[in-house]
Order: sequence, then structure tokens, then C-alpha cells
Amino acid sequence: MTDGELIEKLGGPAKVCELLAIPKAGGIQRVQNWKSRGIPARVRLQHPEVFATGAHSLAVGTAGALGGLNRREAMADA
Repeated sequence: MTDGELIEKLGGPAKVCELLAIPKAGGIQRVQNWKSRGIPARVRLQHPEVFATGAHSLAVGTAGALGGLNRREAMADA
């Protein structure tokens, strides 16, 4: 599952802002950007209850936090 698919599965950018307690003014655009740029590892680690989706979450979150890999590199290894 891509980050964009995950955001849509969670209800879209506005719903993800709500789940993460990000102010909607500016936050919706930020989350929309994550659909193409990837959800930052820092955000995944701060909110495991939202992004815990199994192997995808572990591969991207752990690789980003520990190895400095970007989302594409992490997914290539997964």
C-alpha cells in the first residue's frame, strides 16, 4: 500500500489532519503533499496508532528512522 493509498484509506487528508490533531488551515495541504512525497518517518513514529498497517508501516518507519532511507528505497527492500 502506498502512502497515498493509506491516506485515502484513513479517510483523506482532512480526516488524517483530524486524527493527528493538525490544524486544518495549512494541514490539509501538508497531508495532501504526503500522498506523493511520503509520510515523514517522524510522523509515523509519533503516531503509531494511526499508521500501524503491518509490514509497510514497519518497513518505511523503521528504515526512515534508523537507516536514513527514503520511502522509495525502503519499499525497494521490503
